[in-house]
Amino acid sequence: MNKIYLIDASVYVFRAYFSIPDSMTDSEGRPVNAVYGFAGFLCQFLELAQPSHIAFAFDQSLTTSFRNDIYPEYKAQRELPPPELEAQFSACMRLCKALGLPTFVDEKYEADDIIGTLSRQARAQGFASVIVTSDKDLAQLINDGDLLWDFAKDRKLDYAGVQDHFGVAPQQIVDYLALVGDKVDNIPGVAGIGAKSASALLNHFGSLDHLYEQLDTVPSIKIRGAARIAEALQTHRETALLSQKLAAIAYDAPVHDDLQSLTWKKFDRDALLSLFDELNFGQGIRGRVDGLAQLQEATHA
Repeated sequence: MNKIYLIDASVYVFRAYFSIPDSMTDSEGRPVNAVYGFAGFLCQFLELAQPSHIAFAFDQSLTTSFRNDIYPEYKAQRELPPPELEAQFSACMRLCKALGLPTFVDEKYEADDIIGTLSRQARAQGFASVIVTSDKDLAQLINDGDLLWDFAKDRKLDYAGVQDHFGVAPQQIVDYLALVGDKVDNIPGVAGIGAKSASALLNHFGSLDHLYEQLDTVPSIKIRGAARIAEALQTHRETALLSQKLAAIAYDAPVHDDLQSLTWKKFDRDALLSLFDELNFGQGIRGRVDGLAQLQEATHA
């Protein structure tokens, strides 16, 4: 089966920003540490993966997702990126495009939704997806033949690996998050239900919907504190259903579905050189990018 690599780009921009000192600046004194680190990630990833089909998805905003319309407190606890990082996101997207990498961003749909939409489209066209991220939410997308690749940890999980790692199958991840919540995204979940209880409930009932259909049987199952859990589920039913909506990745992001266009294309060398000049990047990263150009030519010869 052909593969398409779908990269949760913002994760690696943030990682670069917090890993490299902001003393690295362009000719006007503006920090470029996130772009430099992200460029290093791109070089390392492309050297290893040597992809033919690929797409990068970025987050546009923490406050404009359609999930904020459903639940205004969604991600409300997160601090907005500082201006010195926000400015670098644009440069990271410019870098991807100059390297010939298909790049997507949308105001209403998050990177997860873009990846989910592309993954479903890929499956319909006979492609397996390799989803590159450290975000557990994207585990819900994994089907047979797909991989969830935490690049920084060099950990790849297939369908069975997701189940072993999280204690539930990929198609149960949404309901798992609906029960335990997600502090990172401010998804509330059901108060008093932790990871072990959530896994046990879903392994017994299969889904959140079936759990609520058979809620009166929960006190009799062999889970520690079953009676208390049943009461919590009853009390927080609406919150659980809301959390389910928030945790579910959308499959209708406005991205085109022609996978043949999602290929690693020829570099735009003029755009690259202009960007590197703006960022005051030296020969180190320029040399690695030159090596990528040669690799690309050899790979796609």
